[in-house]
Amino acid sequence: MPGSAPIDPTRLPELVDALPGIDALRGIAEIVPAYLVGGAVRDLLLGIEGVDLDLAIDGDPEALAGAPGFELEREGLFLTGRLELGGLKIDVARTRAETYPQPGALPEVRPAPITDDLARRDFTVNAMAFPLTGKTELIDPHGGVDDLRAGVLRVLHDRSFIDDPTRALRAARYAARFGLELERDTSRLLAEADLSTVSDDRIQNELRRTAAEDDPARVLQLIVDWGVMPSLDPAAPARVAEVVRLATAPPWADWADRELAATLAIVHPLPQIRELAGATPERASQAVRLAQPWDPAQLLVARALGAEWLDRYAEEWRHVHLEITGEDLIAAGIAEGPAVGRGLEAALSGKLDGELSGREDELRVALAAARGEIPEE
Repeated sequence: MPGSAPIDPTRLPELVDALPGIDALRGIAEIVPAYLVGGAVRDLLLGIEGVDLDLAIDGDPEALAGAPGFELEREGLFLTGRLELGGLKIDVARTRAETYPQPGALPEVRPAPITDDLARRDFTVNAMAFPLTGKTELIDPHGGVDDLRAGVLRVLHDRSFIDDPTRALRAARYAARFGLELERDTSRLLAEADLSTVSDDRIQNELRRTAAEDDPARVLQLIVDWGVMPSLDPAAPARVAEVVRLATAPPWADWADRELAATLAIVHPLPQIRELAGATPERASQAVRLAQPWDPAQLLVARALGAEWLDRYAEEWRHVHLEITGEDLIAAGIAEGPAVGRGLEAALSGKLDGELSGREDELRVALAAARGEIPEE
């Protein structure tokens, strides 16, 4: 929702009252102090519907062991939990402070009050909380609402990108998603992000999250423009934009996994996918043999790279089936084994290429191929 003006924070109580599962959350808050935090508060302020709820509790999660729908989980040294209410899943974490033993390392954490928990977060717009009991007013110690109003993205401290360089990738996601500009000092500090200090798994996780964005190409273009990920192919934004464009309409919509395809397109696609994209099959049967081994998302990447013939495969050729089966060939005297498969493949190729029409034609060609009377291609 780029460019959206934030809602008056005094309206937060009524917005929170309307959240699904709020009664259960307030039940938890009666046991241990609890707060809506981070993105949930930000999205409520922006008027975004269907927000993902994150709950922070200032106390031991074991105190909630008997709460309906609550399940304890472990995250590193910390007990956390998940609250499941019908189809609603809410993450529950203990408020904490953190320190980074070295740049790019996972933080060392310790229990801490909500103010310390907010201070450890990435950007001011994500460092707000709303208490579910007591004085139910927005807790905004770092000026998140003001930054939302100004349309800027601001880190909380000077070492932010040094401690966790993946925040640079997150900055691109938030800037693109909400139409935010980097605050001047944040832009300067961004140059200190060194993703080489971070594990590849963490970087890949951030790129998968980028692929899930409504406009991942916009996010990637910011990453390229900012120069925070030198290994990112400068052509990735255009490639991903084409994947997203194709994925929103037939024949690819509702077949290929858009998020997976975008993820595959972010990095340099596999050489085999590039080879497939460069293929020029002369017949439908050749196209089907080329395309069948691949996942739809991989095919979508190849299509985005220029394989226009894959549109016909996705729309038409993949749906072509024979009227005969292997049982028909066996009933006609063909022994079970490779010959049956050879016969069916020959019949399908003929049907795809428009050379056969009807069950009798299919059976005739299949039997001939199974008996070795038609040479294999």
